[in-house]
Amino acid sequence: MAAVVCLLALWRFAATLPPLDLTQAGLRSTVILDRDGRLLRPYATPDGRWRLPLAPGEVDPRMLAMLWAYEDRRFESHPGIDPVAILRAALQLGLNGRIVSGGSTLSMQVARLVEPRPERSLAAKLRQMVRAVELERRLGKESVLELYLALAPYGGPVEGLRAASLAYFGREPARLSHAEAALLVALPQAPEARRPDRFPERAGRARDRVLDIAAQRGVITQAEAQAAKAEPVPAARKPFPMLAAHAADAATALDPDARVQRLTIDGRLQATLEALATERANAAGPGLSTAILAIDNRSGTVLAQVGSPGYLDASRSGAIDMTAAIRSPGSALKPFIYALAFENGVAHPETLLDDRPVRFAGSYAPENFDLSYQGTVTARRALQLSLNVPAVDLLETVGAARFVARLRAAGARIELPREAPPGLPVALGGLGITLTDLARLFSGVARAGSVPNLVRRLDGPEATPSAEGRIVEPIAAWYVADILRGAPPPDTALPGRIAYKTGTSYGYRDAWAVGFDRRVTIAVWVGRADNAAVPGLVGRLVAAPILFDAFARYGGEPEPVAVAREALITTTLGLPPPLRHIRRDVPKTFAATLGVPLKIAYPPDGARVDLGLAEPGSRGSLALKALGGVPPLTWMVNALPVAEGARRQSEWHPDGAGFARISVMDATGASDSVVVRLE
Repeated sequence: MAAVVCLLALWRFAATLPPLDLTQAGLRSTVILDRDGRLLRPYATPDGRWRLPLAPGEVDPRMLAMLWAYEDRRFESHPGIDPVAILRAALQLGLNGRIVSGGSTLSMQVARLVEPRPERSLAAKLRQMVRAVELERRLGKESVLELYLALAPYGGPVEGLRAASLAYFGREPARLSHAEAALLVALPQAPEARRPDRFPERAGRARDRVLDIAAQRGVITQAEAQAAKAEPVPAARKPFPMLAAHAADAATALDPDARVQRLTIDGRLQATLEALATERANAAGPGLSTAILAIDNRSGTVLAQVGSPGYLDASRSGAIDMTAAIRSPGSALKPFIYALAFENGVAHPETLLDDRPVRFAGSYAPENFDLSYQGTVTARRALQLSLNVPAVDLLETVGAARFVARLRAAGARIELPREAPPGLPVALGGLGITLTDLARLFSGVARAGSVPNLVRRLDGPEATPSAEGRIVEPIAAWYVADILRGAPPPDTALPGRIAYKTGTSYGYRDAWAVGFDRRVTIAVWVGRADNAAVPGLVGRLVAAPILFDAFARYGGEPEPVAVAREALITTTLGLPPPLRHIRRDVPKTFAATLGVPLKIAYPPDGARVDLGLAEPGSRGSLALKALGGVPPLTWMVNALPVAEGARRQSEWHPDGAGFARISVMDATGASDSVVVRLE
């Protein structure tokens, strides 16, 4: 009769409760996964908690066995409350005058977590019992267990078994030692008092008690329990994974409501390339950043995206994704000038080109990087040695505007100095491009000229797709790939394994290296995120070794690009006479016949100009004047365009005293430069 009265009272109490709200209980951290489902990066919930999604099947079975043995032996059979445990707890309370053991089930603990209430009273306990039964009927055993694994507190903002396993052991809970499993069972009972990072001794005693009970109930042996007790308790929390942080940020910005997102990134490759980027940036010097992008040539999927050596490294501006930054490519785009010349029948890899001092279109006189000249060389050799004069010569033949238009038609974002038409300096880096677009263009060469539309996600929406276009026809693409495969490798690498090209921007601000085989394209950039000059920052010396090391870490044997079916494989003498030698006997543009070369009239080279910059807060202005040339003119200071260029007279407002290199370029590509000291 008493039991019936108790059940009736409990039923009437349940009727007074509001509907169960599981909205907050369902809140989870956003997690970014790699192509195989491995965790790349989790995010905290909006209220700052780490609560990662986890299914019971993703937990070490030994941990679940310990949990049931310690917390709720009849979890699988009771309806949410365990009458046997409640009766035992009541008898122990009556006999001892204090609480010896609790009668709470896992379901009741979930009820307390779903509806947290600060008071400890009989009414609160009854409420937990009612909610526990309701949860089991509404969700079922597995979902209740899943809620416990997600909500159990582990100290501070760490909630749920997965977050705790990562925070204290640095790995997923799918495989845990006996000591680790026991600690994770013990902590939710008193998460703040037993936090291992604050109270390791208390945490150890609680863990050992779980091990003793697990041994008593046959979950583990006594020998296993003793061995587990000898393991040290972690004394500090580990950082959560942060692989592909920039790619993760982009994915969450695109689809902020998705709690689980899978990217195309290969987590293992990403980790090894991030380690490589950090190692080489540290060796290169303070403030330097490194970016690496790897693309699967067959599918266009992004396999790795390293935006910086360290996302949280403020000294290297690590939060900036340098795979998406517009930078000058130096000579890295030369292969596409040759490709366009090959495609249009202007040249062949064995065509002879002149590498001698010459002035193009007025007073533009490019020099080679080492200030020497090779004389008459084949186009193959000129591209492999990255000679400047032959590249500019070919660009003048095919047309700078046409060249830039082809890059843009292939989907690359190309930035030119404000209001300036494309000129011959674009051959040597006189434009801006991102590492991502540069990698796409080279991947296009590996794909017989078809530039891929990059795929970054395995589920959910993609960002606005980059246009899939054609950079060059298949025969010209193979010519370029074959030439670049023969480029001299760094001193520490073997020749003939990958096709690659390097680049060094004006003023030693950017070092590039992009390489490919039939399988993959990898692009590397090294420099400062703030665009400051770095003496000695040369693509071949700094970026190329990183590229070859990245290919080694990618693994496998490089596969050369397949030979184009209609390629003309011959020597210079076997070519038709018009293709044997490109001559420069006459000016190619009318601008070369103009009588007034472009020249900076003010300030003169080597001048010391007093602008009063030593005064605090002073912001003087420097007048800029030029003579001759073909307008519009482009003024640049330290390789950055002046906001109000495009005229023979302009004005620049310096940020402070020091040396400045002032350059002007006209519509034909002619240029002049001076170096002045501002005081």
